[in-house]
Amino acid sequence: MKTSHNNHEPRHNEECTPLLPPCSTEDENKKLKNGSQCLAARHVLAFLAFLGFFNVYCLRVNLSVALVAMVNSTDDETNSTTECPDPNINSTSSSKSAEFDWDGKTQGIVLGSFFYGYITTQIPGGWLASRIGGKNLFGFGVLCTAVLTLITPVAVRYSVYLFIAVRIVEGIGEGVTFPAMHAMWGDWAPVWERSKLAAFTYAGAQLGTVFSLPISGYLCDSDIAGGWPSVFYVFGAIGCLWFVVWMIFTHNTPADHPSISRSEREYIENSIGKKENLSTPWKEIFTSPAVLACCVAHFCYNWGFYTLLTCLPKYMKSILKFDMKENGLLSALPYLVLWIMQNACGILADFIRQNGYLSTKVTRKVFNFAGLALPGLFLIFVGYVGCDHVLAMLMLTLSVGLGGAAMGGFNVNHLDIAPKFAGSLMGITNCIATIPGFVAPAVVGYLTNDQNTRHQWQIIFYISASVFFSGAVIYAMLSEGEEQPWARKNSSSKPAREVTHKEPEIQDGS
Repeated sequence: MKTSHNNHEPRHNEECTPLLPPCSTEDENKKLKNGSQCLAARHVLAFLAFLGFFNVYCLRVNLSVALVAMVNSTDDETNSTTECPDPNINSTSSSKSAEFDWDGKTQGIVLGSFFYGYITTQIPGGWLASRIGGKNLFGFGVLCTAVLTLITPVAVRYSVYLFIAVRIVEGIGEGVTFPAMHAMWGDWAPVWERSKLAAFTYAGAQLGTVFSLPISGYLCDSDIAGGWPSVFYVFGAIGCLWFVVWMIFTHNTPADHPSISRSEREYIENSIGKKENLSTPWKEIFTSPAVLACCVAHFCYNWGFYTLLTCLPKYMKSILKFDMKENGLLSALPYLVLWIMQNACGILADFIRQNGYLSTKVTRKVFNFAGLALPGLFLIFVGYVGCDHVLAMLMLTLSVGLGGAAMGGFNVNHLDIAPKFAGSLMGITNCIATIPGFVAPAVVGYLTNDQNTRHQWQIIFYISASVFFSGAVIYAMLSEGEEQPWARKNSSSKPAREVTHKEPEIQDGS
C-alpha cells in the first residue's frame, strides 16, 4: 500500500483504537503533535506491556530490600569490616528487631531460589507463545507471581524451606514473561520500530526496580502490617490489578485486534509479514553463530546485572553503612539511569539504522560493546574508591546505567535475525542467562559469608567485570543483523527488508 509523499501523512494513523477518542484523517498529525490522546494500537500494547514489566520487577526485587529487614544482621556486622565509617552512628532513626537468623549462604540461596524456577519455563514459554500467542501466557505468568507474593509472609514465617519453594514457583510463573512478550513483538513491531518499542517495553523493568527499591525501604521501616510483610502485600495487590487491565485491552496479533485501524494493521503486516504457523527450526537455531552470540551476551550481561540487583542493598548496608531508607533510595538510583539509557539507546539505535548511518549488524555490535564493556570498567573502579560514599555510588550508578546501551545490542537482536521465532530465541537466551540469577548470589554469599569486607566485594566486582568483557568481545565476533536464511525457510512471506520502509510515515515514534 503506497502513501503519497506530497503530504507525508502516516498511513498507520488513519484511524485510532477506540480505547481513546478517534481522530479524523485530516487533522490527525496536528492532533498528535498537540498531545492528542489518539494512539496507535501497538503503542497501547507497548504501554500496557511496560506496566507489566514494571510489576514483574517490583515483584522480583522487593525481596532484596525486605531481606535486609527480615534477617538479623548480627552475623554480617560481626564479619564485616569497620574500615568504612558509619554515617548513621549518631542517628536516632528507629530500628526494628529482625525475625530470622540466616547466615550469608542461606541468604544467597533465598535470593537465588526464584531463578531455579525461572530457568525452567524460558524455552517452553517461548515455544508456547509462538503457538498460542503471548497475551495469556504473559498475563497469567505475572498473576501467578503476584498471588504467591501476597502469601509470602505466611510462607516465610512457617518455614524457610516453604519460602524457598514459593520463590521457585514464582520464578516458574515469571519465566514465561520475556519470551511471551518477545513473541508478541515479533508480530507487532515494524522493522524500523523494533528497538524503541522493545526498549520502552522492557524499560518498565528498570522503572519497576526504581520504584520498588525505595518504596520497599520505606515500607520496611514503617508500621504498616508489621513492616516488611507490607512489601509483599502492596506489590502483590498491584500485580493483580494490572492483570485485569492487561486481559481486557491486549490482543496477540494485529489480526486479532478487533478495533485496530486497517492502515496500521497493513503497515505492520507489510513490514514484518503475516502470521504463519511455521515449524520451529531447532537444529538451525542451536547451531547458529548469531544465536550463540545472543546467548553469550545475554548470559554475561545478566551476570553483572543480577549480582548488583540482588546484592546491592547488602553491599550498601554492610560496607557503605547506609540505613534502611537510604539503602532503598540509593539502590534505586542506578536503575533510574538504566531506565533512561535503555529508552534513549533504543531510539538512537533505530535512528542510526533507519537513516543508514550504520547497518543493523554494526549498530548492534557497537551498542552491545558499550553496554557490556563500560559497565565492567566502572565496576572495577568501585573497588578503588575506598570508603568515599559519593564516588562509590557514582561508579555503581554508571556501571548499572550504561548497561542500558545493550538494549540497542543483543537485547533486541532476536527480532532482527528471526522475527517469526523471536519468542523461542528469547526463551533460549534468557534460559541460559537465568543461570547467573542463582549462581551469582550464591557466589556473593560464599565469598562474604565469613568475611564480609570491602576486599571480598572487590573480588566480586572483578569477577563480574571479567564476565562483562568476555560477553562484549564474543558478541562482536559472532553477531549478525539480518534475518537468517533458516528463519524464513518454508515461509511464504517475503523477508523484512530494511530498504522498504525508509519513508517519512514511520517517524511518529512510540
